Order: sequence, then structure tokens, then C-alpha cells
Amino acid sequence: MTEDLKARVSYLRGFTEGLELEEKSKEQKVLHKVIDLLEEMTDEIEQLRVDYEELFEYTEAIDDDLTELEDDFYEDEDELYDDEEYEDEFDGGFSLECPNCREIVVVDDDILDQESAIEVTCPGCGEVVLIDDEEWDEELEEGIPLDDEEKE
Repeated sequence: MTEDLKARVSYLRGFTEGLELEEKSKEQKVLHKVIDLLEEMTDEIEQLRVDYEELFEYTEAIDDDLTELEDDFYEDEDELYDDEEYEDEFDGGFSLECPNCREIVVVDDDILDQESAIEVTCPGCGEVVLIDDEEWDEELEEGIPLDDEEKE
């Protein structure tokens, strides 16, 4: 594009020189000033194009680096949530967060159907995360308040 502009400005310069105007005429001076201005503008446009291409390449490099960082950063989460084993663990169950170590403990729904008392412990730290004993079930069925404060 800028080569085309430079060629057109050169053509104008040659054209004005071929007009055979007086050497010091006002028209000749104006035409030379206009052509000089056009040459400067063409040079500036060329410099802007070069700067734009450099900036575009630099921006693409930053975008590639950012994409790489995002992939590295979110890779762990993607593996956690896209893993088939993770999805299978939650089919027919629920999860709890251990209050001690913040590890996710998965509880299967089948364990809740047991007749005996249930106690689920965190595999990471051994802290009890869920207790379901028979006394608790009986209190719920009878409507007995769980706290002494509720009785008052």
C-alpha cells in the first residue's frame, strides 16, 4: 500500500516538473510544497504500518503466553472436574467438606439406609464429618427438641 502511495507521489512530482512552469512561479512553489508534504505523509504512514505490525506480533506473543499460563493454572481444576472417576464418585451420593482439613469426603447414599449408627470419618485426617446414631433418629421422630434452649 505504501509503495503504491510512494509511486503516486513520485508520479505527481514528475508530472509537475513536466508542466514547464516558470522556475520561481507561485504555482510551482505551491505544487512542490504539496508534493513534499505528501512524501512526508507517505513516510509517516509507512512508519505507522511498521509499528502496527510489530505491535500486532507482540500482542500475539502475549496472547500465546497468557493462553499457556491459563492452561497451566486451570489444568488442575480441569482434571478434577473432568475426571470420570470424580463424576462416578458423586453418582448416588453427596459430599461433605471436612471442617478440620477441608478435604472433600464423599458419602454414598446407600450408607444412609443402614439400620445401625453411621459415622463417617475423613480419610485425610480421621476427623468425624457425619454422625447418624439411633438416638438422633428417635428424637426427630418424636419431635423432641435437640437443644435445652429450645425447651424453654
